Amino acid sequence: MDPLLQQQQQQTPQQRPPQPPAGGSAGGGGLSGILPLLFFIVAAFTAVVLSSMSTNKTSLTILHQVPEGHVGVYWRGGALLKTITDPGFHWKLPIITHYEPIQVTLQTDQVRNIPCGTKGGVMINFNRIEVVNRLNKDAVYDTLLNYGVHYDKTWIYDKIHHEINQFCSSHALQQVYIDMFDQIDERMKDALQGDCTRYAPGVEIISVRVTKPTIPESIRHNYEQMEEERTKALIAIEKQKVAEKEAETQKKIAISEAEKNSFVSKIIMEQKLMEKESARSQQQIDNEMNLAREKSMADAYYYRLVKEAEANTLKLTPQYLELRFIEAIANNTKMYFGDKIPNMVFDQKLLGNFLESVAKMPRKEAF
Repeated sequence: MDPLLQQQQQQTPQQRPPQPPAGGSAGGGGLSGILPLLFFIVAAFTAVVLSSMSTNKTSLTILHQVPEGHVGVYWRGGALLKTITDPGFHWKLPIITHYEPIQVTLQTDQVRNIPCGTKGGVMINFNRIEVVNRLNKDAVYDTLLNYGVHYDKTWIYDKIHHEINQFCSSHALQQVYIDMFDQIDERMKDALQGDCTRYAPGVEIISVRVTKPTIPESIRHNYEQMEEERTKALIAIEKQKVAEKEAETQKKIAISEAEKNSFVSKIIMEQKLMEKESARSQQQIDNEMNLAREKSMADAYYYRLVKEAEANTLKLTPQYLELRFIEAIANNTKMYFGDKIPNMVFDQKLLGNFLESVAKMPRKEAF
């Protein structure tokens, strides 16, 4: 049972149902039992309709509804009660008890129109800063007890104004508008979360989104011109990079082509060298074959001459020489006329006799 309903039942004295008159009729008793039931149904229906249509949390309704993503918080006589209700229908005392739904899911608070002055004295204005935050359900009572229902005004709206002015006053316009603009989100988040952790632990800062501030028109025009010139410079740099890349690509292509040609030339040269080496080896083999053939022929010729010499040596006997002499004379028969026969015939005869005598002599005596 709801705790508020228990308190209501404890504070409301129990009344005894009125006794029917002794002389009452049976028909009157039945009608008196139906009327309270009808009254209760009508009252409940009216309470539901009024609770769903009424925007005043201190209405006269008994039944109220807590929407999803919220918790119900109650005040009685201006004092905050520790009772926290979940989403759904609940009972409360009319007029005496005041109720507020408090969101405990992610919510985005938009802080608008934050003027600030930079370190150089230039006034700028942040049109909108969005703070995504969440109130912890377990810390609802302590947070509302210390800072009220509009706790976010103290720790988000007012704190954002303070932190933005602190940041602008310590930095120049160039830093706020250009150089350090991307850091403002994290700086604001850290500053808000630091104070919330110290003073309001139930408030969690999820993220901060800061829009570009509005600056004076003349300064904005100068920044636009600077950005245009910077863009032109970046375009020129990019074109230079593209040209360098193209030149580098052409260089790599040329190097690759030269390496390919060199590799092909090397292969062709190696092929020619292999062909020359093969031809030289073939010629060397042919030369060795010719040398072996000529050597074999010379050895055969020498062997033939040696054998012929040995055979001739065996043939050169006096008898063989005399035979050859006689054959020669017989083949060359000549007639000589005159008183005297030539001495050649006798000289040849004498030579044959001398050779025969030499052959018969021992070898040592002959020499």
